[in-house]
Amino acid sequence: MYHLISEQSIYQYFGDDDPDMIREMIQIILDTNIKDLKELGSFYKGGDFATIKKRCHKAKPSMSYIGAIKTRRTLEEIEANLENSAPLNDSLQEQIKVIETELTKFVSAIN
Repeated sequence: MYHLISEQSIYQYFGDDDPDMIREMIQIILDTNIKDLKELGSFYKGGDFATIKKRCHKAKPSMSYIGAIKTRRTLEEIEANLENSAPLNDSLQEQIKVIETELTKFVSAIN
């Protein structure tokens, strides 16, 4: 049903007995980690690799929580080769769009 996130992972990390808490946790991920990752392009333009590394590192656990393992691997690849990672950021941005859509769909489906 989902391409990048995993319902099973979300329920594993956040439990399946409190839909409001799940919604709140997903909203926090969207408002912090996803927002931070969407802004990486400006840091690439400025050559601010320290901020890129920091934001990628910070987002990795959240990607595990939502089951976005492919995206977590992309973040690890960016961290491992910062100066040459701009093409990977293009892929990351596409993944972020999908994750946003999937999380929004997931949140609206839980009750």
